Formats: sequence, structure tokens, C-alpha cells
Amino acid sequence: LCITVFGELPHGQALLRSGARAGDDLYVSGTLGDARLALEVLRGSVALAGDAFERVRVAMELPQPRVALGIALRGVATSAIDVSDGLLGDLAHVLRRSGVGAELQVDAVPRSAVLATLPEALQRECTLAGGDDYELLFSAAPGDAARVAAAAQSAQVAVTRIGSLHDGAGLRLIDRDGR
Repeated sequence: LCITVFGELPHGQALLRSGARAGDDLYVSGTLGDARLALEVLRGSVALAGDAFERVRVAMELPQPRVALGIALRGVATSAIDVSDGLLGDLAHVLRRSGVGAELQVDAVPRSAVLATLPEALQRECTLAGGDDYELLFSAAPGDAARVAAAAQSAQVAVTRIGSLHDGAGLRLIDRDGR
């Protein structure tokens, strides 16, 4: 099944992959990894108790696109992309199109309470490489942190700073211990 959606927006206010700048902060909305976790349960590689599985299954079957947040971020975010191919995959699209590199704090990536109870390696696999979360990954100037928080509040969705952008190419993944 393939669906194409057309729409309109005010001139010059599209959130593109190509607008990220060195020095910008990197944010993500909501939590990541539950859709991938639900898929792994269905594949039989992970076992979850009934209630926990039902909570992550909703993320896989009924994702909540962050349209209101995207609208609220007009004029604030310098770039944006939905996380459909996994955080690292979609971040790579932004870095390539914007001609910048990034440092990602892997342990800052928000995850659900269900995912947080599982082994760290599985958490990282789901949050970094899992797809179909449909959260927003976006960048904004460091001086716009209050505007990012206001946009998140108006859209009633949490956002988390997960890294920063820098000159040059490449992506560095840093854990809580600085490794």
C-alpha cells in the first residue's frame, strides 16, 4: 500500500532536512524504540508480559505523527525529519543534506518505561536502529531552547535534547560515561 499526501503551508516555512547548522542542538520528540520492540516480540526474539507487550504494540500499530509539533516548530527548528527509518538512518539524511556532522548522546535518547527495563544492548538497538516511531528529529539554535520548550508545550508532547551538530562530516555516538 502506498499513500501520497499533498498539502499547503505558508511560503518559506517548510521544515526541511537541509537547514541544520553547525552549533545547533539536536532534539527528538516523544520516546523511541517501542515499535521496534513490539516487532521483536512478534518475531519471537524478545518476550514481554501481556500488559507490557500491549503498551508497545500500540506504538507499532497506531503511531501518533507529530503534526502539531511540526507546526509549532515553524520558525524555530532549522531542520526536521520524522523518525521512520530509525534514528541513526534518519539523522544520516539530515547530516548529508545539511552538510554537517553530529555528536549524539545515546543514553539521552528517550525510551518508554517498558523498554527501559530491558538489557541496554536491546534498548540501544531499538532506540537507535528501530523504525516506525514517527517522532520528530529536529535541530534548533542553542539560544532557542525556550522556544523549543514552548512549541513542545503547545503541542503537548515531550522533547529531549539528544546531541549537537558540528562542522564537517561524521557522527559520534557518546554514552553516559563519555565513551
